[in-house]
Amino acid sequence: MRADAVRNRGLLIEVALDAFTHEKDVTLGAIAKKAGVGIGTLYRHFPTREALIEAVYRTELEKLCDAAPDLLRTNDPEAALREWMNRFIAYITTKRDLKDALQAVIALGVNPFEHSRAKLVEAISTLLAPLHATAEPLDVMTLLVAVAQNDDPAQAKRLLDLVMAGIVHGAGPRSAPPAPAPR
Repeated sequence: MRADAVRNRGLLIEVALDAFTHEKDVTLGAIAKKAGVGIGTLYRHFPTREALIEAVYRTELEKLCDAAPDLLRTNDPEAALREWMNRFIAYITTKRDLKDALQAVIALGVNPFEHSRAKLVEAISTLLAPLHATAEPLDVMTLLVAVAQNDDPAQAKRLLDLVMAGIVHGAGPRSAPPAPAPR
């Protein structure tokens, strides 16, 4: 793909994300105009509204998952995990804001979430490995989804602190403690 086509596609996705999360019933023409491209350019990249919505969702997922190794390269493992968890919360908020738009995609029989779980679990596994954490990546993801449902930022921060403490201090599946020795 030519450099200008890549730039236009990225710009369309960026503008669409903002539009789908902040405006009701935004038109594709309005998205193209805000992106500074013609409607034909939009349709060349995204033949349908649903294709654009799916691309927006997948792009946000990719950015989140791709951040894991980058964060580990530039931060200590604990700081990398915490920053990624903060980004996960923002991602879930975006996904919630895209809910109506994503419903239209799902109604057409497309499952935009098909590979999400595996990609997220892989990213979490990458972040847990250098910590030698015993927590299951899927359990961490489930906890993060629960935290993301909270509309109180102060409480969400406290909950993330608890999740971090549990991960860092070895919380997770453990074997039963040994029985006391008979006397």
